[in-house]
Amino acid sequence: MDKTLQNQLSPLRDRIDAIDKQILDLLNQRAQAALDVGKVKHAFDADGAVLKPEREANIVRSLQAGNGGPFPSPAIDAVWTQIISACRGLESTMTVAYLGPQGSFSEQAALEHFGNSVEKLRCDSFDEVFRAVEAGQAQVGMVPVENSTEGAVNRTLDLLLNSSLKVLGERSLSIHHCLMTQSGTMQGIKRVMAHPQALAQCQAWLSRHYPNLARDAASSNAEAARIAAEDPTVAAIAGSMAAQAWGLELVAQGIQDDAQNRTRFLAVGAIETLPSGHDKTSVIMAVPNRAGAVYEMLAPLADNGVSMTRLESRPARTGQWEYYFYVDLLGHRNDPAVATALAQLKKKAAFFKELGSYPIQ
Repeated sequence: MDKTLQNQLSPLRDRIDAIDKQILDLLNQRAQAALDVGKVKHAFDADGAVLKPEREANIVRSLQAGNGGPFPSPAIDAVWTQIISACRGLESTMTVAYLGPQGSFSEQAALEHFGNSVEKLRCDSFDEVFRAVEAGQAQVGMVPVENSTEGAVNRTLDLLLNSSLKVLGERSLSIHHCLMTQSGTMQGIKRVMAHPQALAQCQAWLSRHYPNLARDAASSNAEAARIAAEDPTVAAIAGSMAAQAWGLELVAQGIQDDAQNRTRFLAVGAIETLPSGHDKTSVIMAVPNRAGAVYEMLAPLADNGVSMTRLESRPARTGQWEYYFYVDLLGHRNDPAVATALAQLKKKAAFFKELGSYPIQ
């Protein structure tokens, strides 16, 4: 390296090293403060929840609001999620259930949302995720609920209807699908495997490039990657994280038909989330099968100035052409306007279930 350049870089690097040591010292001070908070909480409630979604959301939002740069505000979420996760883990290890195997988008969503200082419980199906949390094998679960290209994940909607678990958070991921094989080429490949939603999200690309290859469904994209790692005739569609996890080589990247392809995940658990100041409430409703019933059902929202951000219908499977409506509202269930609207909705609906209030990502 040029001596003049070295002379200019050396003091700057020394400064960075000194700052890093200060950051580490402050992180240890923060960790100790978190432990002290835990001691106080357990003195009053031995079974008190370690996870506080509203508190964690407010920490990140406050730091982003006060950020003067040049450190990018979006990176604050990623950095402090890991800091909070590490401090939370000192108090008690939290187990997170999600659809596996290793390298799934569900795993990515879980780690982005809860941080890496958690125990991972990989499940074979969405049903198992819910069962694991309900049985206490995991404190929280992470499941996909909708995709910007293919719409609702119906099995998740059905499980939310029948489970006692509450929604306590959300995480939206940009979904970038990759085609991967053992060799990094398509030589000898006879079929492409992926979750049915992923196959649908990439169908135009596959039809253009490999129209003659069979397309087979797998329980998850990561499971398709696992199979491809064992079978040289299989190409898998999954995220780059799955390729790394299973030792596969990428044939093509970004093969999803929609460049803006995103999937929204919900965190579920048994705890009730308190207001954070910027929240969403999810409910399920059904209405009597008569003219104008849906309009009447939604009237309390307009009357109380409550905004609806999502309305999804799902057949009630009664054979009578009846539907459940999955509705997302802006605001927390404890907010006066939302509380009034929900009380009125309960009176009007033939069926009503609150899924939970939680911080908006």
